[in-house]
Amino acid sequence: MTQQSDILHYAVSVVGKDRPGIVAAITGGLFNLGCNIADSSCTMLAGEFAMILIVSLKRPFSKSRLIDELKPICDKLGMTLGVRTLHADEIARQETDSEICMISVYGADQPGIVYHVTKELAARSINITDLNTKLIGTAEEPVYVLMLEVALPEGESPEGIEQTLAALKKELKVEISVRIITPVAF
Repeated sequence: MTQQSDILHYAVSVVGKDRPGIVAAITGGLFNLGCNIADSSCTMLAGEFAMILIVSLKRPFSKSRLIDELKPICDKLGMTLGVRTLHADEIARQETDSEICMISVYGADQPGIVYHVTKELAARSINITDLNTKLIGTAEEPVYVLMLEVALPEGESPEGIEQTLAALKKELKVEISVRIITPVAF
């Protein structure tokens, strides 16, 4: 049985111009090394592709070996590679017992939407667990979409968040909705 202390963890980030095959190439390199992908997030942002992976490997292993395997793959794809060693306190699962809510913000594109909304949430100790933005609509009438998944601290409610964001809704002239994400059992 493998002990947790026998496992090394790394955060691997890859960013560059989007094209087919990036995920297959990077995960192929990780597979060749015997890596396990514990957690990952990949997305396309305005033609750029970004991925972050938390990978684990059995000791003995070195960060330089991980870089040596992935760097040529990234260079061939025109991607930038970043690798960071994670310490024991950084690899614990960060699942929460808190109520999870989805906050959606829609409105005319303008600077400061993300800043103002996240500033209000931070002031109430509301932790953002996921955040995505997208510009939709037309060039003449762009619409900004902000989607946040948040973990509510003890004593906080979706109604309280809506009240907190009500002033921003008027100030920024955006629509804001908050709803609980109910876990579905299978």
